[in-house]
Amino acid sequence: MSTAHTTTAGAIPTTLSTTLVARLRDSIMRGDLLPGSKLNLDRLRTAFGVSLSPLREALCRLENDGLVALIDQRGYRVTPVSASNLAEIIRLRVELEGLAVKEAIEHGDVAWEGRVLGSLHQLSRCKRGSRSAAEQEAWEIAHRAFHAELISACQMPLLRQFCATLHDQSDRYRRIFLKKHQPDRDVPAEHTAMAHAMIERRTRDATRILREHIERTGRNIQAVLAVE
Repeated sequence: MSTAHTTTAGAIPTTLSTTLVARLRDSIMRGDLLPGSKLNLDRLRTAFGVSLSPLREALCRLENDGLVALIDQRGYRVTPVSASNLAEIIRLRVELEGLAVKEAIEHGDVAWEGRVLGSLHQLSRCKRGSRSAAEQEAWEIAHRAFHAELISACQMPLLRQFCATLHDQSDRYRRIFLKKHQPDRDVPAEHTAMAHAMIERRTRDATRILREHIERTGRNIQAVLAVE
């Protein structure tokens, strides 16, 4: 029996391991699986109702994304968090997303501009601050889609892939921070400024806003990590 399946007519088939990757990533990002915690394969296999083979494949893919670590052949753990790791993520995001932004501005067309504005509108309709778990997750999905759309016109697939991986790793830290702390600034205004700078082809402004957006969030999280 094939492991591929579709949820709707005409949808792209997804393998069982791909579905598992998404579910495990969500559990890590939400903090259901805590940083540094050991991943018991038998428990995960039972929880997700799968065999060992696709589970191992999914964990290997998450290891490649930096969300899971294999510790000296002793088993898998959720990648721990640290100030040094976050500093590296911040620096790489600034450099690589900055390059992707420049490429997107250069190659983006009118249709891309419309998608950027559409994703911004979708994000703005999601509730932020005090909200239910479902509302929080809806905002996170829209937030990820917005940042992905900003650089979607970049014609360098590997660069977009690297940016997506770094965004996941950065978001894990941000979610940990937001469990106990409120944002200290008008993030929606930053998103709006970033989107308009890009579609108006103001490259210098766009990269500056992006850098400040990433670095300010990073500094807030680093301050918390230093005292916890």
